[in-house]
Amino acid sequence: MKKFLLALLVFGAGYATTVYLDKAPGHESAVPTATARSTTAAATTTDRRIADAFERRASDVQVQGAGVVQKVLKDDDDGSRHQRFIVRLDTGQTVLIAHNIDLAPRVASLREGDSVAFYGEYEWNPKGGVIHWTHRDGGGRHVDGWIEHDGRRYQ
Repeated sequence: MKKFLLALLVFGAGYATTVYLDKAPGHESAVPTATARSTTAAATTTDRRIADAFERRASDVQVQGAGVVQKVLKDDDDGSRHQRFIVRLDTGQTVLIAHNIDLAPRVASLREGDSVAFYGEYEWNPKGGVIHWTHRDGGGRHVDGWIEHDGRRYQ
C-alpha cells in the first residue's frame, strides 16, 4: 500500500509540474492551475519538507505545500504590504503565509476553510514558520513564488 501511495504521489507531482495553461484574461498575473487533486498529491510529500525545516529550526528553505486556510489575518501595512493568513498543512502543522501585495495581486475572496497551495521561502519561528516570497522577483535575485487558490495562480 505504501508503494502504491508513493507512486501516486510521484505521478501527481509529475503531472502537476507538466500542466501549463495560459494566463487568465484580464488578470495579468493570475494563471489557471492544475487540478486540485494533483496539487494536493504533490503537497503531501513537500509538507514533510516543511515539517523537517521546522524541527531543524531552518530558514531560507524553498518549499511547496498545500493546506486549508485556518484564519485570515489583517494585512500587514508596515513597510511593504502583505496579505496574511494561517494555513494548516496535511501534517497538522500551521504556517503563516505573508503574501506581498505590493508586488503581486491579492488572493481574491480568500476565506477560512478554503484550500490553497503555495511555493515560497520558509522562515522558522516557534509557531510553525512563515512562508514568504510568494510572488515574482522582477530583479531576478530570487526564485519566483506563487499562491494557488480557487483555480488561479497569484504571483
